[in-house]
This record gives sequence, structure tokens and C-alpha cells, in this order.
Amino acid sequence: MFPRLSPLFRSLASSTTPPMARIVTRFPIAKPLLLSSSTISLSPYNTKPFPTPSFSKSSVFGRKFHALCTGKYEKMFKPSVKIFAERREYRKVKRRATKSKEKELELDVSICIENELPDDPEISNIAELLRLNAPMLMKSAFDGLNDSKYKTRDTSIKDLGGFESIELSILLCNDDFIRKLNKEWRDEDHATDVLSMSQHVPELELPVLMLGDIVISVETAARQAEERGHSLLDEIRILMVHGLLHLLGFDHEISEEAEAEMEKEEESLLKSLGWKGKGLIQSAYDSETNANLHIEQSDDRKKEGSLRFYKPKFSYIFCDMDGTLLNSESQISFANAKALKEALSRGVKVVIATGKTRPAVLNVLKRVDLAGRDGIISEFSPGVFLQGLLVYGRQGREIFRRDLDPDVCKEAFHYSWEHKIPVIAFSEHRCLTLFDHPLVDTLHTIYHEPKAEIMPSIEHLLAAADIQKLIFLDTAEGVSSTIRPYWSEAARERANVVQAVPDMLEIVPPGTSKGSGVRLLLDHLSVSAKEIMAIGDGENDNEMLELASLGVALSNGSEKAKAVANVIGASNDEDGVADAIYRYAF
Repeated sequence: MFPRLSPLFRSLASSTTPPMARIVTRFPIAKPLLLSSSTISLSPYNTKPFPTPSFSKSSVFGRKFHALCTGKYEKMFKPSVKIFAERREYRKVKRRATKSKEKELELDVSICIENELPDDPEISNIAELLRLNAPMLMKSAFDGLNDSKYKTRDTSIKDLGGFESIELSILLCNDDFIRKLNKEWRDEDHATDVLSMSQHVPELELPVLMLGDIVISVETAARQAEERGHSLLDEIRILMVHGLLHLLGFDHEISEEAEAEMEKEEESLLKSLGWKGKGLIQSAYDSETNANLHIEQSDDRKKEGSLRFYKPKFSYIFCDMDGTLLNSESQISFANAKALKEALSRGVKVVIATGKTRPAVLNVLKRVDLAGRDGIISEFSPGVFLQGLLVYGRQGREIFRRDLDPDVCKEAFHYSWEHKIPVIAFSEHRCLTLFDHPLVDTLHTIYHEPKAEIMPSIEHLLAAADIQKLIFLDTAEGVSSTIRPYWSEAARERANVVQAVPDMLEIVPPGTSKGSGVRLLLDHLSVSAKEIMAIGDGENDNEMLELASLGVALSNGSEKAKAVANVIGASNDEDGVADAIYRYAF
């Protein structure tokens, strides 16, 4: 039982019940035999179906365990079950007990929530209901054993009158946890819906009947419930019925007759309790009929909509724009937008760290409903812009600005005019240039920057505003073979040259970077670098990736970015940001 495997449980908060791990229900027995159906009066609740069946057995400290999964049936054996109890913590739900008036058979039910499941009102409410539902189910199932004429059930559990109490543990967990159990005990590296493990040893004459443990993945249950049109509570109840029947000796794996008997008993219990659903076995066949059957292979990536079942690993995600959040068409994909919204809903704060201006970011994210007070960017949110040269803190207030040396700007403008290579001067929310050019237009039409204002002369441009950075626009070959070599030498200690994309070269003040801007913002917010995950692709992201607790460089990124990152993710055209969030952030 889980209380024996690990004494560390998490309590389910409730204003109406004391913080205990299990509910204890006692039934008077007139004879030292099976329970009478008239000894309990608990109101029934609803029920519901789930995935596809395939069970296997494993001997673990004298246990059998069954797992409902997808695909063929297999058997295997493992020597010990201590591993999962030693490595994970649990939280207790509650414990209630009724006073005893005469000799009674005590049903001791532990409802546990795995520690990595975040506090979720729906899951907490379901756990509370299971505290009542589980004894009801046990009572109905035990009553059915009296006149049972099933031929295939293992009858090692039949005379309950010889026991003083019966114990059962039910654990609610997520896919990640149950997948590890499935791998550890069954050598099947995929998530499943329910694992049931028997602790009953007929040879031992004990006063306590330890039925065993039922492990239910709430995440898989939620997915199956949505597919079948049921509520999550209904789905979990059906899994509980299925798991309990395995503990009572039913095993649909051994033959068609055994499957038919277990299916019949499932439906009988659901009907007697007034719970919804057909039973898990029948629901599984329905899934096969509807071609919804599939085995999920090992993958650390969480599924869309599943983050509610995981605790965030980071408080903040710092994310680059061009080449990272934006694809090759400079658009944010639906998948990336959805992942960001889901992360926000789970309390993770997303901060943009980019070479772009704030208006450009607002323009892009407004299209996918991620701009504004409830999004990830607004005029009142923190952010790092223009390669860290403009940093906004709490309430969107400017906390740092660094301007480029005017002499460097003047030289760059003369270079642009003489070689007819367009240069854009960035001044907070404005873009300024010396002449019209198709590449200048792309900065606005493709990269969403403010439309460049054409200045009549170099002198006018220098006098128009303080300039934070410059960008030269050319072909990728022109930048790498001509512009970058020239300005790397010309700028010397007066400025730095950086690249975010191949066909642009940026000139920025020395000693500044996107990474330094991120560090400054973290200090302002009193946030540790250990609390953040960073996602980027360019060499201008290197310091940010190194600073973060987890740096993710997308596969389309520069070799320098990949070299300093902790992991290399999918490309920006493969929803790399969404993949990083679902794979690493929770």
C-alpha cells in the first residue's frame, strides 16, 4: 500500500475535513463471512469510461499488478517495487473515521495525490469524492462475491469475515509518473491509464486484507474523457472500478471468457452505483472501432492542454523573437501561441528579449491575442529590446537605456551613403534612414518594425534623435564577406557588431548585449537566474542562454548559440518554442 511504501504524502486542503490520508468505513458483520449489502448507506456519484485494454502481471514484493494500456498483452516480472516509493513524494488527501458500535469490518481507503501534480481545484474535488466513492465501490464489489458464479476469477479473496479490516490505496498522478512506473515494472516505456497492484498474500493469515494499490493517470484520464465526451470524474471512477476488479481476481487477459466476465462485472458495478459509462473494456473496444487506438511511445514532451497536471520548473521564460518565436515567414505559429498561453495560465511569466523595438513585438503578438495586459507584452510589462539597449521593468517603465557613440553613427551614415548600402537607425520607437530601398521596406512589411522615416541628410538624421543601434541591410553574402569584416575593424572598441539574422549586421554600444539586459532586468525583478528558462537562436542570444538555468537553442540557430545552450530544440519552423515549453518548462 502506498502509505507503507512512502510515509510522505501531500495533504489536500479542505475547509470541511481534517487533513488525513484515508477514509475509514466500518461495516458490522452478523457472521464471520461476507458483507451484507444492507450495512452501508452512502449516496452514489457518477462514472465514466477510458482508454484501451492490455494488462500484464508482475511480481513485486508478492504483488500482482495490471495496467490498462494500448496494444497487445504481455507479461513480465520485476524483483522490487521500492524504487518509486523512495524517489517520489506523495501528499495525503484526508482521513475520516466513523465510530464503532459493534464488531465491524473496517474499510481503510487512502486517496493520495502524487506530489508533482500541482494544486488543481478539479483534481482536489475529485479526490474528495473518491474518499466516498471508493468505499461504496468496495462494498458493492464485495457483495457481488457472495453469489459470484464467475468461472475465471481468482478466488483467493472470498471470505472477508476472517479479516478485521481491508486496506486499499488509490494514487492520482500524471503521465510522466505513471510512464516511469510502467517502464520500471513492465518495461513498457509509455504512459498508461491505470496500474493496479495486489498486495494480498493468501498464505499469510493476517487480520488485515491488504488489497493493494490503484494508480491512475489523471492526465490520460482527462484526454480520454474529452475524446469520449465524459467528465474527468466519470473517467476516473471507471478506471477505479477496473483497477479494483483486478485486485479482486478478475483478469480479462487470460481468455475471452475471462474478458467477458470482467466486462460484465464492470458494467454491473457501474449500473448498481448509478455511475455513468459502459465499463473500461467496452470503451476500449469502442476506441478500436473508432480507430482511436494508439500506443504513446516514450517522450518527455508534454501534450497540448496537459500542463495543468505539472508544476512549472521555472518562474520565467525569456524568449527571443526573430528565428525563435517567429518562423521563417516572421509569423508566430498557432502552436507557439497556444503553448505560451498555456504556460501563462499555469503561472509562468514570459518575457520577450529581442533586438526588435517594443512596437514591433506588440504588432506581432497582437495578431495572436498575446498583446495587452493579459498577454506577454504590453506597454506595462517588462521586456528587453534593441539587444538590451532598452530595458523596461515593472509597470513597463524604462530602467535602462544606452545610446551609440554619435561619431560611430556619423561614420556609418557616410559608409551607407557612399556604398548605397541601406542602414537603419533605431531610436526607441522610431526607425530612421537616409534613402528609400526595397530592403528598408522589408524591415517594416516582414519584420514588423515601425516604418522607416527618410531623413534629408546625414546632419538631419544625427539631429533627429538619440540612436541606440544601427542595422546594415544586405544579402547574407554581402554581410559576411564585406560589411562585417569592415565594421569589425572600424568599430574597434567604440562599438560591437552582432548578428541576429544572416542578412543584417547590427552595430551596438560596447559592453552591452541582450544578456546584460536580461541580467539587469532580473536584478530589478529580484529574480534568480535559476528561476528562468531561455529560448533563442542567434549569437546575440549566447549570454542569455548561458545565464539561464536552462538555455534552449533552436536547431535552426547559429553554431555558437548551440554550443553554449544546455539543449538543442526543434527549429523555428517546427514550433520550437512550443516544443521547448512542453518538453522542458514543466
